[in-house]
Amino acid sequence: MSQAAAVVRLLDGSRDRSEVLSEAARGGVPAEVAERVLTVLAAAGVLIDYPAQLLGSVPAELRRRLRPVLAAASLGSQDGDGGARLMARRSATTVAVSGAGPVADSVADLLTQSGLATRREASADGGKADLLVLVGHQSPSQTTELLRLARPHLAVSASEGIGVVGPLVLLGSTACLRCLDLARTARDPAWPLVLAQLSGRAADPPACDPILAAAVAAQAAAVVVAFADRAPLAQAAVNGTLELLAPGWQWRRRSWRPHPACCCGASAAA
Repeated sequence: MSQAAAVVRLLDGSRDRSEVLSEAARGGVPAEVAERVLTVLAAAGVLIDYPAQLLGSVPAELRRRLRPVLAAASLGSQDGDGGARLMARRSATTVAVSGAGPVADSVADLLTQSGLATRREASADGGKADLLVLVGHQSPSQTTELLRLARPHLAVSASEGIGVVGPLVLLGSTACLRCLDLARTARDPAWPLVLAQLSGRAADPPACDPILAAAVAAQAAAVVVAFADRAPLAQAAVNGTLELLAPGWQWRRRSWRPHPACCCGASAAA
């Protein structure tokens, strides 16, 4: 048992398999004992085969900050690599967050802390980002520009005591913001006027307290992380909006179908 304990103490994520065996041998643990310990741990599903070189290449401060993220990713994915594969996907996913205010600030901060390559944008062009996060109501001209850009984007808003996350738009295959506007106009012919008022100027002060802002930012960040992780949660905002109403604080999902009159082409593809 003392030899087994010596091997276990070497499993701190800083060594790969061959390095563990070599270090154990230098400590007087026979190779067959070290191999047996690793085999038993692997069979029990408790051995994380994390790429030590990748961990060593991360600066110490960043590694310390990402350790809780790696642990959560490892538990959630159960892929046996300590979350390395998910973190590689996140670091390779660029996200542009446009908009001002506490919701946009919180979304950008949460995504950065979660390991995504995140930047703030003054407008909705997003450069070459893999995903645009648009905080605030979008005007018809902005919606048209998003169709031209043809990049995935997530709409987020929080005002008048209502938080909305979605839709997550994959142009050409899912309902876009213009699809939603057309559907709302069919139900309420006055919607274009309401939309013009919403996007024309910001409410002063906005009816969005810190709790609503934090809840909406967290939900939006969760959808973006799921998009990067290729996790099912991202689908909750596809062809749908996630809505939170104060003071009930109950999230609900509203479904939206691609509109046949929209030029995005999603209706034909559905």
